[in-house]
Amino acid sequence: MSTNSVKLGGKALEQGDLVTVFGGSGFLGRYVVASLASKGYRVRVAVRNTNMAHDLGLMGDPGQIQPMQVNIRHKKSCQSALQGASAVINLIGILQESGAQTFDGIHAVGPARLATLAAEQGITNFVHVSAIGADEDSTSAYGRSKALGEQGVMKALPTATIVRPSIVFGPEDDFFNRFATIARLSPALPLIGGGKTKFQPVYVKDVADALATLVETQGAPGTVYELGGPEVATFEGLMTLMLNAIGRSRVLVSIPFGIATLIAKTTQFLPGAPITVDQIEMLKSDNVVSEAAQAEGRTLEGLGIQAKAPDVILPTYLVRFRKTGEFPEAEVA
Repeated sequence: MSTNSVKLGGKALEQGDLVTVFGGSGFLGRYVVASLASKGYRVRVAVRNTNMAHDLGLMGDPGQIQPMQVNIRHKKSCQSALQGASAVINLIGILQESGAQTFDGIHAVGPARLATLAAEQGITNFVHVSAIGADEDSTSAYGRSKALGEQGVMKALPTATIVRPSIVFGPEDDFFNRFATIARLSPALPLIGGGKTKFQPVYVKDVADALATLVETQGAPGTVYELGGPEVATFEGLMTLMLNAIGRSRVLVSIPFGIATLIAKTTQFLPGAPITVDQIEMLKSDNVVSEAAQAEGRTLEGLGIQAKAPDVILPTYLVRFRKTGEFPEAEVA
């Protein structure tokens, strides 16, 4: 990978400044809040359900981290969450639609609204988290909505910074944990499209530190960063890596995209449907950092962060899926 780095905007925050984090109680958000608090910033955690965020206060000094009830579809609550903030990080996103929680509303309209309101309050330090695969011509509604969100943010606030991570992993992730759960119960794992889709898994703490760095320095205005880990692997390779981490052997079954789509359409209305048609569309494209981003230093490495590989981290939190947990199988009677 390139050793180039993007010149950042210089020190944009001072200790004690307020950073509003939209979606701060989620998987990535919790690590972002912790990273910001460790740097001495006050953090306003803007979430729909404050009961899911009260424990975040333990990550900082008394009063340093404050949950606030906000709905990205409610203008006045967003305005209130922005008042007095020196910087903003938007993490709000969904993987599938449900009721009023639509891709368009959450990924496209919502971010544009936040950027517009931030601009109205004179806030120029705005980091928006999108995703690798954001493309207005994508066959995936998720990918299209992410691209529209980026466009809306940049139109309203040209000083904003966009961050596109590959698949994010860590103790609370919904990727390796999900498939490890399946592996514990099933003798086989599905490889949609033959499992050839490429990913560049990135550790959640590395992404959080990158976001904290970007908001702390106001990044490089108008720049799109792409964050991936140190290794590229196919979906099949990731399943093998996960199985090795949990000490289990399972049959990997190739399922063509057409059959997978048919299954998704048949089960889409069932509670806890395993996969959606849109997610299958997403699997038709690789999810890796572009060559341009690498060459221009718009990466973790460009931000001075040494990315951690999945094979180092996975055993630390997937151990619970082993037959004998933390104990070597040979030592368990």
